[in-house]
Amino acid sequence: MTAKITQFLAEQRPETPCLVVDLDIIADNYDALRRFLPVAQVFYAVKANPAKEVISLLVGLGSCFDTASRPEIEQVLAAGASPDRISFGNTIKKQKDIAWAYEQGVRLFAFDSEAELQKLAQSAPGAKVFCRLLMTCEGAEWPLSRKFGCDAEMARDLLIKARDLGLEPYGISFHVGSQQTRLDQWDIAVGKTAMLFTALNEAGIELKMINLGGGLPARYRDDVAPVDDYASAIMNAMTKHFGNDLPLMIVEPGRSLVGDSGIIEAEVVLISRKSYDEDVRWVYLDIGKFGGLAETMDESIKYRLQAPGEGPSGPVVLAGPTCDSADILYEKYQYQMPLSLKVGDKVRILATGAYTTSYSAVNFNGFEPLKAYYV
Repeated sequence: MTAKITQFLAEQRPETPCLVVDLDIIADNYDALRRFLPVAQVFYAVKANPAKEVISLLVGLGSCFDTASRPEIEQVLAAGASPDRISFGNTIKKQKDIAWAYEQGVRLFAFDSEAELQKLAQSAPGAKVFCRLLMTCEGAEWPLSRKFGCDAEMARDLLIKARDLGLEPYGISFHVGSQQTRLDQWDIAVGKTAMLFTALNEAGIELKMINLGGGLPARYRDDVAPVDDYASAIMNAMTKHFGNDLPLMIVEPGRSLVGDSGIIEAEVVLISRKSYDEDVRWVYLDIGKFGGLAETMDESIKYRLQAPGEGPSGPVVLAGPTCDSADILYEKYQYQMPLSLKVGDKVRILATGAYTTSYSAVNFNGFEPLKAYYV
């Protein structure tokens, strides 16, 4: 909670639920990453928070952008970024969107399959392409599935084929999982990547870039290491496996840049119990999974909460307001809230600047998408 957010909520008293983002925090986080990892180019993952205020701020700071769709590319271009600062990083793209991006001047594209490679060869001739490696993501609080990436043997063959199709086999990417808590995961991933660099060099291909993906954390309920520890772990891994001959490095932060910048203020709609002899209270907020808290799925991301009231606390199950039984935020990982909590009280959900507005449903059960304010 920053002074700017506190002042905004006190003076404006916006309707809940709402997200309030302090743009200065994003600028500070960007500057810290550039300071501690100066050799890497920053490609902000637009999906984390695509607000025009965030994009414009980062354009002005010199950031590049990792985009997943034509609308994201359009938004970044409209904010003043040049096409050479854009990566079309989604490995699942429509042919027409590849062609459109290429027409705009985008020249950096991701892939992880032969079918996607064929689309790129047809619609983005001569473009720089990088292949995404499949990772297991141990230690990530929001792990990634097998949806993205391929194994090293396939990646080697695909990059050779990229050359044969007239594309430029530019590099390798990986993602160690979002909200990664284990620093050693970059060493494992960089080690696999370095072996692939060697294998392709033997095949006559000199890769130029390693895309280290995202994974840098925001600060939720559990403590995480500071960004400089992550930067040190990344650089140690790079020098261990590449020596002094470092390739171009790209990082794709999303959560770590914008997560800590935002606060959601919500209202308690209902407090109930399921039986006379049950101590656990059910606390229903006016925001739930479909209103922007999708990352509470499987109770993966555990947000910090601030609730009014003093005195003793007791266990609660937290749930959202919709008529959907999946709309439960935390049940197994029981939170404690003041026993004095009452209907109408305001609860603040901290570090919600990432993956909230962009996950907010459009009028499910008639509830409006999450409103956001940028200060």
